[in-house]
Amino acid sequence: MQRATEIGTITRGSLIEGVEMRLSPQQSIEDIKAGKFVVIEGQKNDFFSMITDVRLDTTSSQILVHPPDRDDLLMREVLAGTSAYATVMLRPMLMVSRRPSQSSPESGGRQEVDEPPEVLPVKTVPAHFSNVYDASEDDVSQIFGSESQRDGKYFYIGAPLDMITPVCLNLDRFVERSNGIFGKTGTGKTFLTRLVLCGLVKQEKAVNFIFDMHSEYGWQAAQEAGLGKGSFVKGLKQLFGSKVAIFTLDPDSTQRRGVQADYEVEIFTDQITVEDIAPLQDELRLNPTAVEAAYLIVNKYHQNWLEVLITRGEKDIKALAEELGAHTESLSALYRKLRRLANFDFITMGSASDDIVSRMMAYINRGLHIVLEFGRETSMLAYLLVSGIITRRIHELYVKQTERYHASQDLADKPKHLVITIEEAHKFLNPRSAKQTIFGTIAREMRKYFVSLLIVDQRPSGIDDEVLSQIGTRIVALLNDEKDIQSVLTGVSNPGGLRSVLASLDSRQQALVMGHAVPMPVVVRTRDYDEQFYRDIGSLPVEEQDRQAMQDEKDLFG
Repeated sequence: MQRATEIGTITRGSLIEGVEMRLSPQQSIEDIKAGKFVVIEGQKNDFFSMITDVRLDTTSSQILVHPPDRDDLLMREVLAGTSAYATVMLRPMLMVSRRPSQSSPESGGRQEVDEPPEVLPVKTVPAHFSNVYDASEDDVSQIFGSESQRDGKYFYIGAPLDMITPVCLNLDRFVERSNGIFGKTGTGKTFLTRLVLCGLVKQEKAVNFIFDMHSEYGWQAAQEAGLGKGSFVKGLKQLFGSKVAIFTLDPDSTQRRGVQADYEVEIFTDQITVEDIAPLQDELRLNPTAVEAAYLIVNKYHQNWLEVLITRGEKDIKALAEELGAHTESLSALYRKLRRLANFDFITMGSASDDIVSRMMAYINRGLHIVLEFGRETSMLAYLLVSGIITRRIHELYVKQTERYHASQDLADKPKHLVITIEEAHKFLNPRSAKQTIFGTIAREMRKYFVSLLIVDQRPSGIDDEVLSQIGTRIVALLNDEKDIQSVLTGVSNPGGLRSVLASLDSRQQALVMGHAVPMPVVVRTRDYDEQFYRDIGSLPVEEQDRQAMQDEKDLFG
């Protein structure tokens, strides 16, 4: 392959620490940026590499003692590139054999086209004086694939720094594990999450269930500053029509925004178990004895335990404690804490007249994506409670479906792969909660039951290390806290160079993508979420969306 722009020459290095390049005198050091994608042409292999550091060097310390004057342009030009030069640290990530085309007698002496060369992990280093080039469009597509490939497994998420060539996620590999999108507040995590969700919906690689805490994914939402033109951006329902269903906990809020919800969610007290309450100990400030008291109520009143606690607690908590053989103070503390749940408008006393999770499963089994909006119910307690209740029930149904599929081995019984998106993930997956919540279980299962997570968080250091080690693909925007940077690099080999790359990201529309869905770590400028993007993913006209929605509703529920 003929490459146009040579930027330097390899001078030294090692397999573990990376290699050093001496920058060509014709190249400006200010064009060399951490995270840039380059190619080293070795004698037998091309080494696809990332720039991790840039350093100014001299051949003699005397030059630094007596630097040329500002106006002495001739001396500056004489020293530049020879006595004073730039050294660039490169981290080779992949290598590709540079095999020449061969001819055979059967081909009449004509050159035969080789099979595409195999992309391998780096197990050696290029020789001294190997030339380094800017990566070409062919290099990027060779490594990261292209949306033009017919298998539909690639989705364009952004372009390398200083290039316009698409970098694609391999969605087949992306859905194989749980994944994470990280970045400090204001760096565009929601924007990145929308991009990824659009790819999953468009390519039909998984069914999505999004717990939408701030009503940002289903319908239009305010445009994040600096991430494109216009005041509002389209949500999944506007882009994909009847493929997406909006469920809401706050129908009044949904209607005020001009959104027609597909279903209004109501949770009855008989659907709430102690297992749903126990992970909320920090949020409710419950002590262990109060949780034990809850189990005493369950032993006597079963599914009606919460209704009994709240209604009887208002009248005579002491009598209820004597009836159960519970400590009065513990039971009283439990009542005071759980009384808060009755204040939520979406919680109703009594037995459920409609099984909301079964209704959701009907959508999921049809391959329809669900966005659950919380409206004004944006307290962390409401978010943790509702997402825990629904996810636990869905996971139980998925376990049964998976067991049935393994028994029958009939593809008709195979569950559709489900990706559950949660925000503020450190609240669910901190070292204490991860062992109690259903989300910790799902993260550790690695798609065993066809369910995985997409976690969105600004404080990855708050997530349990065991859970982070199971995260397949990480899309990381700017992080400033050293603990957060260290956490997102958990389980990454030779993280030193990537640490400096993370620290140098722009605060908008840049992210480091690494892990299972990309062959090597790469810094991208994420694609714009704009009218061109809407056209690229094939957004449906409003009339067509309405027609499909009416037909799907009829097919689902007659």
